[in-house]
Amino acid sequence: MTVSEPERRGLSRRLLATGLRSLTVRNFRLFATGQIASATGTWMMVVAQDWLVLELTGDSGTALATVTALQFTPMLLLTLYGGRIADRYDKRALLTGANVVSGVLALLLGLLVTGDAARLWHVYVFALALGVANAVEVPARLSFIAELVGPELVPNASALSGAYFNIARVLGPSLAGLLIEAAGTGTVMLLNAASYAATVAGLRAMRPEQLHRPPRPAARDAKVTEGLAHLRSRPDLVATLSLLAAVSLFGLNLQLTLPLMARTVFHTDAAAFGLLTAALAAGSLLAAFTGTLRRGRPTARLVIGWACAFGALAAATGWAPNLPTALVLLVPTGFASLYFAQAANHRVQLGSDPAYRGRVMALYTLILQGSAPLGALFVGAVTQYLGTRSALWAGGLLSLAAALVAALADRSDTRAGATAAKAERTRHHPTETGSRP
Repeated sequence: MTVSEPERRGLSRRLLATGLRSLTVRNFRLFATGQIASATGTWMMVVAQDWLVLELTGDSGTALATVTALQFTPMLLLTLYGGRIADRYDKRALLTGANVVSGVLALLLGLLVTGDAARLWHVYVFALALGVANAVEVPARLSFIAELVGPELVPNASALSGAYFNIARVLGPSLAGLLIEAAGTGTVMLLNAASYAATVAGLRAMRPEQLHRPPRPAARDAKVTEGLAHLRSRPDLVATLSLLAAVSLFGLNLQLTLPLMARTVFHTDAAAFGLLTAALAAGSLLAAFTGTLRRGRPTARLVIGWACAFGALAAATGWAPNLPTALVLLVPTGFASLYFAQAANHRVQLGSDPAYRGRVMALYTLILQGSAPLGALFVGAVTQYLGTRSALWAGGLLSLAAALVAALADRSDTRAGATAAKAERTRHHPTETGSRP
């Protein structure tokens, strides 16, 4: 059947309207605008910080892994408490405070770098302090999305959040690479400090009466253990989070492996490193826009399938023979990584009780980002004994193995459920099996 040009244009407009429907909410527009500026600055900071560490240490992978571990260790230790705070207190106020603190930290480190006074221990202290702020900010931000748009628009708003985050991942590293060459890492850090002001301004301009706030529990009721108990009663959430843990630990260490690949395998400059990161982000951006069309809770098979795809692609990227091949492979790798993480996010967030959402999303954050210290140790160990490429191909293969185990477990659970349902039908309707009353 041939589709006419007007019909194609009409379909495109409907798809665009469907994909952008959360932007009709004023509070979400303000939030998204501020986050684009702030996230772009953050990704500029990631490149600048990594490059600064490599310059200060003579390309030490151990030092780079240490900075990553310090930045994400607070996520490992404090994120569950951060989720408790998010369920108990005003998320808008929490986000405002966390962004102010992060902006001040970036400003101080940027001033040290521009004054040629920065030392490696300064970067360590900054990474640790930023990790503490992020332990509060991330679970509050993830659970705040539902308050901005309401439960019906959570998949769309979450996907749009992923879209602007990955726009920032494309713009940030590319701009950072150029700015580092032109003005140095300190200038990039100062620009990142200024970008936090956009987020704070957007948060303060919101209309609180238009937020979809669930009843906040009393302080004595908003316990971390109650959130864990809620999870224990939901095996579907536990299965998704377990797979996320394995893939995060072994595969999603690309922020650490890409600078090492750029410097020690392809022997490139900061601009080429920016291109590697931008290629990964371009694929992630496409995945985020694709995710805006999602309307309901993803199935377990969808989550597992994309975990398999990511593992295979990450392994292939680890064996890329040259920079152009790596750039090509990083685009679908970025797509698969974000589509998997976002599908897991939606399956967990839409499957949890709103009263526990802050604590549940804190655990999601803990797994996705708090596993970075352990992931950094994994990268440091395998690169030391097997070379830089091994961080990608070994991580990819282990992620693929975890997804295959999850697929077998899901198939077993499905068969067990079908058997139980058949037995229940037989008990109530014996004639369906050919028996006679």
